[in-house]
Amino acid sequence: MVNLEWFRTFRAVYEKGSLTAAAESLYISQPGVSLHLSSLEAHVGYKLFDRSSKKMLATERGKLLYNFVMEPLIKLEQAEQHFQKSKEKERPTISIGMCFETFQFTLEPYLSELPFNVIIKFGEYPEMLKDLDHGILDLIITPQKGDFRSLLFKPFYKERIVLISGSETDTSTFQDLLVANRQEELHQWLVQQIWYGTTADMEHLRRFWQQNFGKRPDFRPNFIVPNISSIIRCMGGGRGLAVSPDFLTQKELHSGRIKVLWEGYQPIENTLYFGMRKKSIYTKQIELVESIFLKEMVGE
Repeated sequence: MVNLEWFRTFRAVYEKGSLTAAAESLYISQPGVSLHLSSLEAHVGYKLFDRSSKKMLATERGKLLYNFVMEPLIKLEQAEQHFQKSKEKERPTISIGMCFETFQFTLEPYLSELPFNVIIKFGEYPEMLKDLDHGILDLIITPQKGDFRSLLFKPFYKERIVLISGSETDTSTFQDLLVANRQEELHQWLVQQIWYGTTADMEHLRRFWQQNFGKRPDFRPNFIVPNISSIIRCMGGGRGLAVSPDFLTQKELHSGRIKVLWEGYQPIENTLYFGMRKKSIYTKQIELVESIFLKEMVGE
């Protein structure tokens, strides 16, 4: 099925004469423009532009298509502007990508207070990076950076991956073994405990185990739940162990329902970034979202 955004991009390339200028006018990346254009050419079945090093020259088919779609596009844009003015005046919409737990911990309590519309998308970080580059997302919270010329990454927090336990877990033996540096016995004690894991991602546990014991986890968690937030709620005030980013545990730590048992022989840290396009029409909205994250995670 044809995407109307392909026609909008086609018109911009036709009128601006280059991919770069079209990308700037649309506030999306140049690869995003190329993707839209190649998708439209594949859909219609013929080449729309002759590409040179400096300029995009419309083919005869391209000129015909431009004359055919220009007036309907103008009418669609007028309808879009009229709808925004009459129904959602001065209320833009931004799309934000992050993991589910990060959303719950930071932005979720503030959504109803925001003076703009928000679309939240959960997914894998490589997919979020591509969506940001293509203009589908306006902001992402990510521990990964890609090689995208049109994107900007601002570091704002270092999360530490830690071993946590429910407040009723008897950890006295663990502490004795840790002080005595009896690593093999400490490993065996850990394996024999009740463990929580998630259905979607066991990467934290695998990294923690590899970093501290030089191998993959040699056990299976007793309880597999949807996400880390579920682990913390289930384990809080009870018994059991899990591996989690430290910032997700702050509220339960303060209440005494869980505790950080161990940061590992060699602590694991991830830098979290605000990822955005270098040119965006939503700068003010993004800055407000950033301030919420800094308040909740950094305390600024």
